[in-house]
Amino acid sequence: MSVSYGGDSIVFADGSVNASGFIGHRNRIINGAMVFDQRNAGASITPANSYTLDRWQGVNTQASKFTVQQNAAAVTPPAGFSNYLGVTSSSAYSVLTGDTFCIVQNIEGFNTADLDFGKASASTVTLSFRVYSSLTGTFGGALTNNAANRSYPFSYSVPTANTWTTISVTIPGDTTGTWVGATNGLGLIVRFGLGSGATFSGTAGAWAAGNFVQPTGSVSVVGTNGATFYITGVQLERGSTASSFEYRPYGTELGLCQRYFCKTFPMETAPAQNLGYTGAMGAISINTGSSTSLWMHWHFPVEMRATPTLTTFSPSATNANWYSPAGPSSTTTAGTFAGSTRFLNIYNTNAPAAGADIVYYIQATATIEL
Repeated sequence: MSVSYGGDSIVFADGSVNASGFIGHRNRIINGAMVFDQRNAGASITPANSYTLDRWQGVNTQASKFTVQQNAAAVTPPAGFSNYLGVTSSSAYSVLTGDTFCIVQNIEGFNTADLDFGKASASTVTLSFRVYSSLTGTFGGALTNNAANRSYPFSYSVPTANTWTTISVTIPGDTTGTWVGATNGLGLIVRFGLGSGATFSGTAGAWAAGNFVQPTGSVSVVGTNGATFYITGVQLERGSTASSFEYRPYGTELGLCQRYFCKTFPMETAPAQNLGYTGAMGAISINTGSSTSLWMHWHFPVEMRATPTLTTFSPSATNANWYSPAGPSSTTTAGTFAGSTRFLNIYNTNAPAAGADIVYYIQATATIEL
């Protein structure tokens, strides 16, 4: 990549301009190229206000109206990308007044504080992405604050069906409202609408006091059975012009994802019970007379946003307990103590009577999403 510098701007070889004047961490979106899917390992899921690909949440007021999958169909990603987030509508649903369906990324305050939203010095930002849909027309999304009482609905056009289209939307910074500053709280919400009723629809192209997901009259993806909406290359940056997509090293991007969710399972394995020992953590039992004591220290791959919630998985059973191939296992329930942003200690809450020096195993995930 070659760049030239002019004043406070950086001009890239492809002609795009980074008006912010710096290269590092231009993109406030994490996993914008849809590379990481730790939870599902590429499987199709039906979101229930839950996370899909890393850092991307599927929001829905009605159940089972769309599915999400990494690389959802035999569609070639746009040039320079290997993956995309694919949405498929599950029915022809007519949205109600209070309905909303969208794909969302919540951005941490530490990563948006320099934008100065809520101040007279608020920075203009540009949101760019590649989109591919079986539907055409005017689509929409929004930027929203933590309190969901300040929103900027934006619109964009998809003129040709089933063709990758590059979109760029420039948004003036919000000079009013309350915005989270440099903390680990929720600083900014980026939403891509899939269909919303009047309650969550507003006027495009202006900041407003309200909780809006997309402009009034936007295309409803969930309104057409089997409709598809694919997106990748999502970038939110300071400045009035979209620059080239910021590709961070694989390990760097993974670490950014793991700040919010990490697992002991291999990257290509979706967490579940009874999946074997690959990646499992082990602890050696200590006999205390009437029972067996177990505990282990799980040091996370990166420092997490806050102390996470632990979920445990048995390597060789359908429960969430420790498992030992050499001894009792089914009643060896896992618990936690002394957790922090860097580690959790996992122990047994009701270990069976057994001898010492038996190795028990467990798999786990840790999550602390915004």
